[in-house]
Amino acid sequence: MIDLGISKMALIGAVALIVIGPEKLPRVARTVGTLLGKAQRYVNDVKAEVNRSMELDELRKMKDTVANAARDVESSIHGAASDVEREFNEAASAFDTHGPVQSLEVPPSYPEYKNPRKKWRIKQGAMPNWYKARNGVRTRALSGAARVARYRPKKFN
Repeated sequence: MIDLGISKMALIGAVALIVIGPEKLPRVARTVGTLLGKAQRYVNDVKAEVNRSMELDELRKMKDTVANAARDVESSIHGAASDVEREFNEAASAFDTHGPVQSLEVPPSYPEYKNPRKKWRIKQGAMPNWYKARNGVRTRALSGAARVARYRPKKFN
């Protein structure tokens, strides 16, 4: 900002001491320091904003160059593909007396719908009841008291 040496600072301090007086000098110095801090923060904010805008411009330029390169590659691929197709058609027409070769693309075929014929209304559990009864599979919910009574350890007398 401003280049101030020690001699200039001493001269400014002496003039301020004479003009303002020794009683008000600390308060004025604090105010000046606060204002200088605010000015520095404002300058730093402006610099940061300028840097961000410059980076944004560089990114936009880079995006444009990449997009142009992609368009160029795409157009060259399409041109090469059309050249190959034209040459293929010319070569095929030389061998074929009926005319140019028709495209060999097959239209997409979709499978037909087949009804699964599931009888979901009649469907029962996969495990038979006799198997559940023999192996102790629970078929009903137990209350808390019944569960405690069922799993209570046996008393040995």
